[in-house]
Amino acid sequence: MPLIKSTYHPSFLFKNAHINTVFKTLFYNESIPYTRKRIDTSDGDFLDLDFSIVGSNTLVITLHGLEGSSKSKYLISLVKHLNSLQIDCLAPNFRGCSGEDNTKIYSYNSGKTDDISEVVNYVISTSNYKNIIIVGYSMGGNIALKYLGETINIPSEVKGAIAISVPTDLEGSSRVLGNSNNAIYMNRFLKTLKVKSVQKQEKFNDLRLNIEEINKAKNFSDFDNAVTAPLFGFKNASDYWEKSSSKPFIPFIKLPTLIINALDDSFLSKSCHPIVEADQNNSVFLETPKYGGHVGFNTSLMKSDSLWSENRVSEFIKHIIY
Repeated sequence: MPLIKSTYHPSFLFKNAHINTVFKTLFYNESIPYTRKRIDTSDGDFLDLDFSIVGSNTLVITLHGLEGSSKSKYLISLVKHLNSLQIDCLAPNFRGCSGEDNTKIYSYNSGKTDDISEVVNYVISTSNYKNIIIVGYSMGGNIALKYLGETINIPSEVKGAIAISVPTDLEGSSRVLGNSNNAIYMNRFLKTLKVKSVQKQEKFNDLRLNIEEINKAKNFSDFDNAVTAPLFGFKNASDYWEKSSSKPFIPFIKLPTLIINALDDSFLSKSCHPIVEADQNNSVFLETPKYGGHVGFNTSLMKSDSLWSENRVSEFIKHIIY
């Protein structure tokens, strides 16, 4: 599909990408009284699923970003908005992100889609939803797009997806995140990733991660070479990025899918905007606002005007199912 002309027009304050990126994290204080369900995975691990049910025939599965959880502010904001429209929501926590370490040596990565398949199959086997929509943020968006593009037999209940602030080219994103203007974000990601990785080494005696290399990691190249690649069987960070990026899978997506990537998103390289891939696929809609930051899209300081992306999600859901 051709590029969609965006309706996102922020106030002067939110034309600053970094302010837009951190605003909800710092100032959004709402919460959700989730109902948690733990399910067993086929490889003997578990996933913690957080539900917010209002009673409808449509379920939105929301996928959080790197080192996020069902408690991430952008996710809570979306869930509250969709609940207000009488739409049920499920916020899965990727392995190791629910507040309790998972049982396997490995946890999650940016291209690990089998857990989404497990979640979708669980929902279908235990409920009667007519429509299932997947909404992914950042890493969760990459996983959602890859899942739609690589899965041969997607259940008919899954009607489409929305992916927001998506690093569709993981190598490009990893490189720009290593720039000095993103140092505060990189340090925040690495802080928790390093702690979890060291804990894995202490938990599994046969694990041979290099603790010194982990602690010395200054960017995703260092970390993915030291941890992600060996844990998941990739040759190195570059091999992981190449095989886990969603961009090559976008041409194969057959369900209605909206991608929203801001042009000023400092987490995304130019290669993360899949213009050619979207243009050649009638099922994929690409919206690239000039502003928005990373998972930001705040409009003004007025609370009633701060839900542009949430409204955009609900609009596209209506487009899909009606």
